[in-house]
Amino acid sequence: MKFSIPDMSCGHCKAAIGKSIEQTDGAAQVEFDMENRTVTVKSTRSAQEIAGALNEAGYSSELLQASF
Repeated sequence: MKFSIPDMSCGHCKAAIGKSIEQTDGAAQVEFDMENRTVTVKSTRSAQEIAGALNEAGYSSELLQASF
């Protein structure tokens, strides 16, 4: 799944987002595109669960692609 995260702008953001996803699914694979401010997540968790984790970390997100 791919999320747009408009407020992701630096390494601190990347670390916080990665940690929040890892806490939700320790086996998730996360790829960051800082230039386009998107995150691609391969996880057994639902998009809603990942979006909830991002929201709890303080980052609003928009689901761009549900699966690959």
